[in-house]
Amino acid sequence: MLDQIQIDICDTHNHVVKVHVDVADNSLSRKWLAALNQLLSNQYHLEKNYCWMGWTESARNVEFLCHCINLSIAAINHSDLDYPIHTQPFLPVNVTQSNMGANHDRMNQLHRWFEDLQGHTGCISNHYQAADPATRWHIRQLNLLCHELECQILSQRKAVQAPEWRRPSQLMCWLNAPRYALDSQDCELFGIDTINRSLGGVYVGVNKAVGKHHWEVFQDEGRDSRIGELVTTSLRSQTIAAGDFDIEWARDTGAYHWQVRRLSEFRSWLVNNGFDPDDKSLTIGHPKVAQVDLTRSFGTTNYQHIWATVGSHLDVCRIKTSTSEAIYNYRWTDVDYAEQQIRYLK
Repeated sequence: MLDQIQIDICDTHNHVVKVHVDVADNSLSRKWLAALNQLLSNQYHLEKNYCWMGWTESARNVEFLCHCINLSIAAINHSDLDYPIHTQPFLPVNVTQSNMGANHDRMNQLHRWFEDLQGHTGCISNHYQAADPATRWHIRQLNLLCHELECQILSQRKAVQAPEWRRPSQLMCWLNAPRYALDSQDCELFGIDTINRSLGGVYVGVNKAVGKHHWEVFQDEGRDSRIGELVTTSLRSQTIAAGDFDIEWARDTGAYHWQVRRLSEFRSWLVNNGFDPDDKSLTIGHPKVAQVDLTRSFGTTNYQHIWATVGSHLDVCRIKTSTSEAIYNYRWTDVDYAEQQIRYLK
């Protein structure tokens, strides 16, 4: 074990639960921990409006997220950018399908607007470079809200059809987080098998400028889809990372026959689209760098008890490693929270 981390999560009454994390000792975890310590010691801004994915208990429900998307589209349309977005308002009724799943046509179009407006790592768009800080913030929201909305719709569907297979997770992302490059040794931690994530597993965060991953596209578009026919265009390997990380709070699906079959179909989809399923440089999956000590943190490994506890404490108020510490005394519900982030982005 490389280090131990304590993450304090709290409820609206500031009651705290201490989550204890054991950091593995490998090449990527060493880079990641160093980057995390830098974020903590230098008091980088934790994005609390992009933290809890797929928690049906959250006040950030489908209606709220649609409202936020419409506000960001309106802000972009009223900016000086020459990129008008002509669309019907995003509403719960048109972002979900009759089977309670996400309307992927709407989600892909939303993501395409983000791709056009921001560009991608190494090729930032002229629109983004010309935008003022407030407009840049709204451009980023198109991407973040798209992913958050998809997760929320999926969890609401699972809550009705298969509640034990909800997919709640915790995404820890910081504004302007410094990046570090991944090398071939780091890429060995990727692979199709790492799509399966363990309850309490801690994984290096996805570079948010990459776009959709191969697995996301396959999940959204189906096994008969072809890359050249997609609305979304950014399908790139992850070459950089940061101190960002994800905590998986869902149950591991890897041993179940339906997931085994799905991953087999995914391998075939990759081959049919010209990719080598065993090529680690595609950076498919989720490289694991740490594990929550479930028993120490919650007194049990029972997922229902853990979900009930975490689901009532959806705010991170403190993170501490053996060398660094940061306290986060703001919330996404603050009336000036968007302005807080825009000031920080300046």
